[in-house]
Amino acid sequence: MKEKRWILRQDYDLETVENLAASLGVDRIIAALLVERGVTTFEEARRFFRPGLDQIHDPFIMKGMRQAIDRINQAIAARQRIMVYGDYDVDGTSAVALVYSYLKELDDNIDFYIPDREREGYGISYQGIDYARETGVKLIIALDCGIKALEQVAYASEHGIDFIIGDHHLPGDEVPRAVAVLDPKQADCPYPYKELSGCGIGFKIVEAHLEQRFGVRLCDLPEQLDANRQRRQEELKLRLLKYLDLVAVSIASDIVPIMGENRVLAFFGLRVLNTKPRPGIEAILKYGHVDRRKADVSDQADTSEMSDKSKAGYFEKELTISDLVFLVGPRINAAGRIRSAFDSVRLMLTEDPAVARQLADDINTYNMERKDLDTAATEEAKRRIDTDAYYRDRQSLVLYDPSWHRGVVGIVASRIVEAYNKPTIVFTEGSDGLITGSARSLKEFDVHEALEKCADLLEHFGGHKSAAGVSLRKENMRAFLDRFESLVREGLGSEEVVPEVEVDAEIGFSQITPKFLRILKQFAPFGPDNNVPVFVSRELVDTGSARIVGTNHLKFNAIPIAERTAPYPAIAFQQGEALAGMRRGERFDLCYQLEENYWRGKTEIQLNVKDIKFVE
Repeated sequence: MKEKRWILRQDYDLETVENLAASLGVDRIIAALLVERGVTTFEEARRFFRPGLDQIHDPFIMKGMRQAIDRINQAIAARQRIMVYGDYDVDGTSAVALVYSYLKELDDNIDFYIPDREREGYGISYQGIDYARETGVKLIIALDCGIKALEQVAYASEHGIDFIIGDHHLPGDEVPRAVAVLDPKQADCPYPYKELSGCGIGFKIVEAHLEQRFGVRLCDLPEQLDANRQRRQEELKLRLLKYLDLVAVSIASDIVPIMGENRVLAFFGLRVLNTKPRPGIEAILKYGHVDRRKADVSDQADTSEMSDKSKAGYFEKELTISDLVFLVGPRINAAGRIRSAFDSVRLMLTEDPAVARQLADDINTYNMERKDLDTAATEEAKRRIDTDAYYRDRQSLVLYDPSWHRGVVGIVASRIVEAYNKPTIVFTEGSDGLITGSARSLKEFDVHEALEKCADLLEHFGGHKSAAGVSLRKENMRAFLDRFESLVREGLGSEEVVPEVEVDAEIGFSQITPKFLRILKQFAPFGPDNNVPVFVSRELVDTGSARIVGTNHLKFNAIPIAERTAPYPAIAFQQGEALAGMRRGERFDLCYQLEENYWRGKTEIQLNVKDIKFVE
């Protein structure tokens, strides 16, 4: 295991921390954690700890929203056929399920479409537009894709089909000539929150349409409304809540920041998932051995503040963002990777538990097949890197194999980055004579920006700072390899990048009090920009319990030498090499996260160890 550098975060003003600690009545560590997340005042802390749907932004601020809603209303009034089109990953399929299910309640002259990963590739395809032509579609609502589909939107327009683009990826220099382009990342879009998921954009469309129908807004203060408008606002909230489970799944799976508006949407989405999930999601959860309690669940959800009473009917293990990332997301993704993403949409749409169970069984089978393909490709990729001298001095890792399944190259790239800590692109055979791949990067290197500098060598690319999809012609591969490597060296330097762990605070075990844990739990939902806090504790020893569990996981009990406290159980995944030092009684420092561990009906606080350093 590579040596890691621990970086103590101190990017905050000490006076601000002291003032916030005093105003909230919390210790400096909690106050510092808040300030690191941009929470600096009592009112900001209140909103952080008490999310409310009134905290999300007016959807009509988003550029193009009014035109989009007007065109949807026109289509419904004229009985024009609408098609909801989305990408084949979790974000795209959940967005399609959300918008399609809403519009289906208003008009049954509606269809949905997901491109085939193998035959059509990512984004708006000509095949999808031709299908729309053949079925009489006059309006396509594209979600989680389309921001660079200039030619495809023009082609649709030539055949009398309008487009509404709802995307969250970075636009190019020009955007498609659609009826409306909804993307907060457009330079001239005034929408204040820029990090919505693709499904989040779909939710804003539904929110805007419902607000127009009800004549009230979520952001209206109840005290400023008369009794009739207050009732309409509450009905609006309840109507919107039922879609937030899909938004939460997309936020978790697409790895978007969980602060600001996303945090509010994820908070209420998790509440729906933990009280009354749709049949398709509930059918998937059984594969994580998660069962709902038999207590009745009220349809009336608290839409303003957290409440202990709302836990009645929760899952025995309350679902978190992490559960969605590792349990739900991969299975929904597997259908599009291995077979057809139409199955994922059907799973999220069905209200029949029997149909949901059958679809979930099929999708779980796809997921097992995906794991086998992923494992085989990852092992082969690692073998090449470890044995081929070509890779020895490279700062980037670019691999190609025509036999690798297109649906797993992104996963393989992620695993290679995790193992070698270098920007990575994994390619396989694509369609139309192209090779296609997925790029993954380190936080220090913007892979999307690098691909922009290689645009003349590429056929297609798109994505984010840390992840992107890319395709090119085989004859351009050598030139691309050289330029990409040069850009990585320019961005990262020629020396190997040392993996870093960002540490929020150094604490002693005596500081882990019930109040500290109770407040820390209220920082959830956790995710990018609001990660589970990482702590360091020093001068610890094992109580003599250290052992290996699973493949190479270290289980032990840590206790401080200098403090009179009880030991804490700890788990260090893939760090079994530390067993010998612990058995010799050597002192060590721990870098860890605090978590609740559920085992045989009991809950205990456990240290999830990120790194171990023995002290000389």
